[in-house]
Amino acid sequence: MEKKLFLLDAFALIFRAYYSLIRTPRITSQGKNTNAQFGFTNALIDLLKNQKPSHLAVCFDSKGETERHVDFADYKANRQEAPEDLLAAIPDIKKIIAALNIPIVEVPGYEADDIVGTLAKQAEAQGYTVLMVTPDKDYGQLVSDTIKIYKPGYQGGEVDIMGPAEVCAKWGIQRVDQVIDMLGLMGDAVDNIPGIPGVGEKTAAKLLAEYDTLENVLANAANIKGKMGEKIAAGSQSAIMSKKLATIILNVPCTFHQEDYKVSEWNKDALIEVFEALEFKTMAKRLLDIEITIPQVNAPQPQQQLDMFATNTLPTLQPQVPLQDSNPLPTPTPTPTEVLSTTLTINDVPHTYTLIQSTTEIKALVQELSQQTEICFDTETTGLDPLQCELVGISFSYTPTQAYYITCPASQHDTKLILAQLAPLFANHNLTWIGQNIKYDLLVLHNYGYTLVGNTLDTMLMHYVAEPEAKHSMDAMAQQYLNYNPISITELIGKKGVNQADMRSVAIHTVKEYAAEDADITLQLKQKLLPLLKAKDVEKVFFEVENPLVKVLAHMEYEGVNIDVNFLQEYAQVLTADAKVAEESVYAQAGVRFNLASPKQLGEVLFDHLKLDSKAKKTKTGQYATGEDVLAKLAKQHKIVDDILIFRELTKLNNTYVEALPLLRNPHTGRVHTSYAQAVAVTGRLSSTNPNLQNIPVRTTRGKEIRKAFIPRDAKHILLSADYSQIELRIVAAISGDAAMCQAFIQGKDIHTATAAKVYNVPEHEVTKEMRYKAKSVNFGIIYGQGAFGLAENLGISRTEAKEIIDNYKREFNGIQKYMDDTIKYAQEHGYVHTLMGRKRWLADINSSNFTVRGFAERNAINSPIQGTAADMIKLAMIKIDAAMHQANLKSKMILQVHDELIFDTLITEKEQVKALILEHMQSALILPNGVPVIAECGQGHNWLDAH
Repeated sequence: MEKKLFLLDAFALIFRAYYSLIRTPRITSQGKNTNAQFGFTNALIDLLKNQKPSHLAVCFDSKGETERHVDFADYKANRQEAPEDLLAAIPDIKKIIAALNIPIVEVPGYEADDIVGTLAKQAEAQGYTVLMVTPDKDYGQLVSDTIKIYKPGYQGGEVDIMGPAEVCAKWGIQRVDQVIDMLGLMGDAVDNIPGIPGVGEKTAAKLLAEYDTLENVLANAANIKGKMGEKIAAGSQSAIMSKKLATIILNVPCTFHQEDYKVSEWNKDALIEVFEALEFKTMAKRLLDIEITIPQVNAPQPQQQLDMFATNTLPTLQPQVPLQDSNPLPTPTPTPTEVLSTTLTINDVPHTYTLIQSTTEIKALVQELSQQTEICFDTETTGLDPLQCELVGISFSYTPTQAYYITCPASQHDTKLILAQLAPLFANHNLTWIGQNIKYDLLVLHNYGYTLVGNTLDTMLMHYVAEPEAKHSMDAMAQQYLNYNPISITELIGKKGVNQADMRSVAIHTVKEYAAEDADITLQLKQKLLPLLKAKDVEKVFFEVENPLVKVLAHMEYEGVNIDVNFLQEYAQVLTADAKVAEESVYAQAGVRFNLASPKQLGEVLFDHLKLDSKAKKTKTGQYATGEDVLAKLAKQHKIVDDILIFRELTKLNNTYVEALPLLRNPHTGRVHTSYAQAVAVTGRLSSTNPNLQNIPVRTTRGKEIRKAFIPRDAKHILLSADYSQIELRIVAAISGDAAMCQAFIQGKDIHTATAAKVYNVPEHEVTKEMRYKAKSVNFGIIYGQGAFGLAENLGISRTEAKEIIDNYKREFNGIQKYMDDTIKYAQEHGYVHTLMGRKRWLADINSSNFTVRGFAERNAINSPIQGTAADMIKLAMIKIDAAMHQANLKSKMILQVHDELIFDTLITEKEQVKALILEHMQSALILPNGVPVIAECGQGHNWLDAH
C-alpha cells in the first residue's frame, strides 16, 4: 500500500466550510449554527472515502502570538474577528476529529502552515507522498515531486492537486521557492503582509523572471525604469520583512512518528454522541447506519426568516411521482431542514427522465415540445471539437425535474434520420432555446446541416454578466443557486474525459440520467438567473450584447479562415535559415560552439568567457540571468547579443505559429476554426483559442509576416479588414467629457498633435514629430497610472521635463483627471463601475486597507469602463453587421475578430457593398456621448497583412 500522508490546515478548511453554507445556514432545534461543523465533517469524510490516505493529521494554529507577530506587530491585524458561531464550532470539530481517531497537532507559538510544512518534510524524508489539504496559496513554496497541495473542490467543484509545475504556472514563476519572493514583493492582504506598495502579482512575476530572487530585484532597483524602480527602492525593507513573514517555518518542535498518524477505525460511540448533539441526522444514517432522535423544540428563529430561506434558497427541484424511466430508487423528498443543509444529488430528488428511442416516441415528443414556448436542450458528443465530433444524443427539458433523452446511434445515417424528425422543432420561430454554452450545441447542429431559427438564451452568459469574475460552469452554478451537485462526466467515462467517444460504451440508462440532468438543471438555472439579471441591472448588456452575439460567433467559427500552407512551409524554411545564420554568427563571435537554447551555457559564454558585463547578475541557482530584458540592455553594446535575440525570436515564431498553424486545420474544411469565448475576460473582451488569433505578433516585421498566411477562401474572394481608429482614446474623451479632447475629435484633428499643441502651448502647425511622440506617450499612459518617472524613462527625458509635460497635460485636459477621481469615488461608494451599455465590474477590494490590493482595484475602476465600452461597441457592430449581411442576402462572411479589428472573407463582386455596410454599422454601433465621433477604417488585400 502506498504510504500517503494527508495534512489538513484546520482553520483554512473550517472557515471555508462555514462560509460555503452562509446563505443556507444549518440551525439546530436549540438555535445553534452548525455550518462549520457540518461542512468540515463532510469534507473530511469525503477525503477519507475518496482518497483513502494511509496516514492523516489535522493541524491547528496555536492561540496567542507567534514569531511573526514579534517581527511585525501588524501581522494579520486587518483580519476581522471570526464570527462567534465559527469560534464556537472549534470544540465540536475537535471532538469529531478525535472520534475519527485522527491526531490533532498544535504547537504553541506556531501556525498550522508551519506545522504542516515541518511534518511534510519529515514524512517526505521517510518515503511518504504528502498532500497538504488547504486552499491557501502560500503552501506553494513547499511543494516538490512528493509533496503537493490538495485543494478541495469548493461547493462540490473539482479537487485541484498542485505540484511544482502547477504552482509555477499559477504564479508565473520558474521554481516553487520563488513563491516567497512573490509574496515578499506583492504582499498578502489576507495576512496583512505589506510587500512593496504598487507591486502586484503580474509585476512581481515579471521582476522575478528577470532577476530571479527578491534580493536581486532589490539590488537592481536603480536599473529598473520608471516609477517602479523608485517604489522598489523605497520598499526594500518592507519586502525583506514580508518575505520572512511569508516563509513557512520548517523546524517546528513536532515529530512525524508514522504509527501515531496511521488511519484507524472510528470510535462509533463518540461519533454518535457528537452527531446527536449537533443533530446530524442524515449524516448519522449515511455514515453509521443509525437513526438519531432530534428534540422536537421550535428553533428560536423568526418565522419570517424561515420563510426567507424557503423562498430564496430552496432549489426548484419539485418532487414528482417517478414514471417508468425515472430513477429506479427514488428517495423520499427531503424535509426543508435537510434541503437547506445538505447538497443534493440526483439520488435525492425524484425526477422523470425519459429515454426516447423509437420513431413513434420521437414523433410524440416533437408534437409535445412544439406546444412549448421555451425548451432547454443539450447535446452529447464524441469529442470537444463541435465541428469534428459526432452526436451521441440530445436531451430536452421544459419542466423542472422532467427531461427527455434521444439516443443517437453510431451510424451517422441513422442519426441524420433522427435529426430530420426533429427538423420542425429547429425551424420553429416561436421557440426559445435555452442552453449552457449553447454556442457549442449550435455548432454541432450546424455541422449536421441544421440551424435553430428561434431565439436562444445562454445560462453561462447570464451568469457571466451578473458575476463576471465567478466560475460559470453548470456544476458551479448548480451548487451556488440550486444546492445541487450534478453527475460528473468522470463518473461516466473516467478522468481521461477528453475522449468522449467512450460515452457510447456506457450503459444507456446511465447516459440518459447524465444527459437529461444537464438539460433539467440548466433549465432550473435559467429560472434562477433571469431574475438575477434584473436584480443586478445587467439585462441590457445581456439581451442587447452578449446573448445575440452567440449566433454571430457560431457563424464565424463555422466558416473559419483559409490558411496558405505553402506560404507557411516556405516561411518556415526562411525562418530556419535566418535563425541558423544568427546562430552561426553567435558561435563565430563567441569563438566556441555551445547549446544556444541553454540559458546556463549562454550565461557562461556571455559573462565568463566573453565577460560582457562584469556586474552580471546570477539567479538563485547560481546561473547567470539571460532573460530577454537582461539581453535587451546589452544588445546596443554587443552585436552577439543582438544575434541571440534574433535567434530567439525566429525560433519562437517558427515553433509557436508557422509550424503549428497547419496542424490546426480542420481535415474536412481545410480551414482553421478558432473558438471565441465570451465568458472569460471580465472587461467583456472576447478571447480566442485553438488557435489564439489575438496573439498573432504585430510589433515586429518578422511577426507581421505571419498574417500573410491568412487568405481568402478562393480566387473569387478578397479579405476586407476594418478596425476602429483610436477607439479607447475616443471613449476616454466621451465619458470624461473633457472639453479640449472632445473638441479635437469632433473637429477631426490628429489627437496627438492636438494634445502636443496644448501641452507645449504652440500652434498645431508648429508641433514637431518629437512633440507629437511625447504627447502620444502621455495620452496612452496617463489613464494607466504613468507618472513622471515612468514617462521620463520611456521617452529618455529628464524627470523635470516629464513632470512639466504631465502637469501641463492635467491642466489643459483637466476633465481626464476628474474622470479618474470621480470613477474611483463612484466605485468606492457603489462597489462597481460600468460601461456605457451597463456592463458592470464589481471591485471587492476598492476600499481595502492594503495599498497594493486597493491600488489594483482603483486601476481596474478607471480602465474597465473604457476597455469594456470598447468591447461592447465591437460586439454590437458584429451583431448589426451580421444581421445586415443576412438581410441583404450577401454571400460574403465575417470570419475573424481580433481586438478592435474585424476581418471579412468577401466576394469580390460584393466588395463595395460590404465595405459600406461594415463602416456604417461599426461607426453607428454605439453612439458616444458629448458628440465624440466614432471612426472606422477599411482595407483590402489577398491576405490579412495586406488588408490591414
